[in-house]
Amino acid sequence: MDLASDFSFQPLPPIEPAVEEPAAAAAEVAAAPAAASPLGLLAPLAGKWAGRGLNVIWRPNHTPGQDRFLELNLTSEQIEFKAVPGAIPNRGLLQGDITMFGLNYLDQITDANLKAGLHFEPGLWVTIPKTTNPNVGPTVARLASIPHGTTVLLQGAATTAAAGPNIPDNGIKPFTINQPKDTIDFPEQTLTNKTSFRSSGAGLTGITQAMVNNPNSVLKTAIAGQHFTHTTTLHVDTLDKPVPGGGTANTAFLKGGQQGPNAVAAQVTATFWLETLQGQTAPTQLQYSQMVLLNFNGLSWPHVTVATLHRA
Repeated sequence: MDLASDFSFQPLPPIEPAVEEPAAAAAEVAAAPAAASPLGLLAPLAGKWAGRGLNVIWRPNHTPGQDRFLELNLTSEQIEFKAVPGAIPNRGLLQGDITMFGLNYLDQITDANLKAGLHFEPGLWVTIPKTTNPNVGPTVARLASIPHGTTVLLQGAATTAAAGPNIPDNGIKPFTINQPKDTIDFPEQTLTNKTSFRSSGAGLTGITQAMVNNPNSVLKTAIAGQHFTHTTTLHVDTLDKPVPGGGTANTAFLKGGQQGPNAVAAQVTATFWLETLQGQTAPTQLQYSQMVLLNFNGLSWPHVTVATLHRA
């Protein structure tokens, strides 16, 4: 859905510029690049992206004696970002008003083997300036809504480096809630184990044990042999630290009742890498890794999604 052609945020009344020491303001202007986008490090996201990836999710299973099902998907993904017209006002009580800028996006993910829709996500990325109350430096935030019944707000940092992406290893082993070192191995994690509680048949085409053990290996394989000159990293989290913002909200069905949740999205962590390859002047490759912790039956079950996308 596109915004009306004449829509643009217009703060009423206008937000007064923050009061700064003259010397500090002059230094900031001198250091700013000419005609810099108000979107800052989010600006290169604008446009259409498409590519492939991997989705791994432990789903709750309503079968006596078996509480889980491991779904594995090779994915096809397309996402489009568009700048939100105008300055987004936030009014302050304990400090002066602030102005944010942002992009809206629509993300669509399908199973590349079975051609089945998996994920649909409208959302926003916004830049947030330094604030004094709370005392927090410049940040970025992602606001997303998922039709399964969860909304998330992730906040964190945007950084740049004259190098390639630093992609860590990750895993999918469930663990006791709030005890991430207390991991548990389940037979569904091993592809050679026969089970009715894991994706099978054509849906497993192209999926290897190495991918299941470390979903981020898919990202590393995709960029093997590439040479980078620059990477912008966007790392955001729903935890209320170190930035005092962010969180998740779930429908009543997901939260459950006195016996516990059906499947609560308790935490979301995501890192996006905007990558500029040798010989290019701007990012043309976008990689990301996201982990959602789904809590049910006393455990946190990692739901990991990764992808490598290119400008469409």
